[in-house]
Amino acid sequence: MKKDQYILGIETSCDETAASVVKNGKEIVSNIVASQIQSQKRFGGVVPEIASRHHVEKITIVIEEALKEAKLQPKDLDAVAVTEGPGLVGALLIGINAAKAFAFANGLPIVGVHHIAGHIYANELVQSMEFPLLALIVSGGHTELVVMETHGSFKLIGETRDDAAGEAYDKVARVLGLPYPGGPEIDRLATESDGEIEFPRAWLEAGSYDFSFSGLKSAVINYKHNVEQRGESIEPAHVAAGFQASVVDVLTSKTLKAAKEFGVKQVIAAGGVAANGQLRKSLEDVFENEGIPFYVPPISLCTDNAAMIAAAGTSMFNAGKRGTLAMNGNPGMELKSWH
Repeated sequence: MKKDQYILGIETSCDETAASVVKNGKEIVSNIVASQIQSQKRFGGVVPEIASRHHVEKITIVIEEALKEAKLQPKDLDAVAVTEGPGLVGALLIGINAAKAFAFANGLPIVGVHHIAGHIYANELVQSMEFPLLALIVSGGHTELVVMETHGSFKLIGETRDDAAGEAYDKVARVLGLPYPGGPEIDRLATESDGEIEFPRAWLEAGSYDFSFSGLKSAVINYKHNVEQRGESIEPAHVAAGFQASVVDVLTSKTLKAAKEFGVKQVIAAGGVAANGQLRKSLEDVFENEGIPFYVPPISLCTDNAAMIAAAGTSMFNAGKRGTLAMNGNPGMELKSWH
């Protein structure tokens, strides 16, 4: 009988300190996340230095908790997978150094994982991937369309030229005076709204799968200024609804167009903004109509977590990929195929 494989995942790319044990690349045995939202909320966003300090305080605790919940000892593990990049360099270094120390102390191999590969592989924890597939990645720092022909094969066909979708959400939320994090607040307001302001869609040139949300963000700011200059007040829910409708329309349309062009068997969504209720429903509806299987992880696996890093790390480990103790934080790391 084949022995079960256990990988410890560690994630500290931004403001979540997370550790998880995943069995055979598909089954979550434990998944511990220490969030900093309450601490960062008073600053209206993530302060890198404060994020790093929180990681220092929490990293050992979450690793121990992940092993305890999994009822495993370090000797039961096959490898350690850690986010190598991209992310905040100070935050990345905490996780990487903790992973290297743990791996060295316990004689385990280490694997450096790309954060976005982790988000994609969060889907493997819910539904087996079928290739070729199309992945829509929407998060605070990334908006990308990636075609995968097999495990660990990534072909970038579209990306944001300016603000990522999540970044635009946070900036618009700040303009509207909504608390951090802005994405869930805008989604809530938009869902409850009884009307919406019409905002433009940035389709870019014909045939492009790239995205641009900077102009939309500017349109929202200009609308607010124009209304206030007339001595009137804006209705935040109507602005939120119009902004979200524009983002969802562009993301859904381009994803559908790409899925048809590349003849994929499966479409998946990944990243923090994939937790957005209206985006999930829009994608589910269009792909159900097209007869193309569409999957998105539960919200707990859309936001940053270590189970996704362990899942991607398992695929890398089984493909023979290994890191070294010279591994460093790579804030500008590119998504490269490992097959």
